[in-house]
Amino acid sequence: MAEPLTPRTDEADRSTAAAREEPKIDWAAIEQEPEFQELVRTRRSFVIPGTIFFLSWYMGFIVLTAVAPDFMGERVYEGLTVGYVLALTQFLMVLVLGIMYLRKAENEFDPLAEKAIARYVEEHPDDVPGRPGSRFDTSTGGTATEREAVR
Repeated sequence: MAEPLTPRTDEADRSTAAAREEPKIDWAAIEQEPEFQELVRTRRSFVIPGTIFFLSWYMGFIVLTAVAPDFMGERVYEGLTVGYVLALTQFLMVLVLGIMYLRKAENEFDPLAEKAIARYVEEHPDDVPGRPGSRFDTSTGGTATEREAVR
């Protein structure tokens, strides 16, 4: 008969657990930094109006459907009605807002995030995961495949 498997608790297992330890990042301190505050403000100034616009467009469509069924049922082209056209604009709106967000993120949000990260790295060099020489340095201990297997 096969012996039951028992968990190993040798030194290698303990070092593996220590290597998987999450970084001790002080998120409360990061939230107080001016660079991070600017990132949050800039992002909110786009996301909140965009959300309000989209929800207003959607609710307008719903209200229009409820109060003007004759208008929504008018044919635009053969079997295509005003209601279908307005419903399809919801998909178009998602696409347009998504593209706008991606452009805004690339041109504004990402550079602000990089500034916030750079400031944190300057002030807390030992707490940055993956940075050579930090306590979370993953550059030692074998190949990338071996390190991934440990995780």
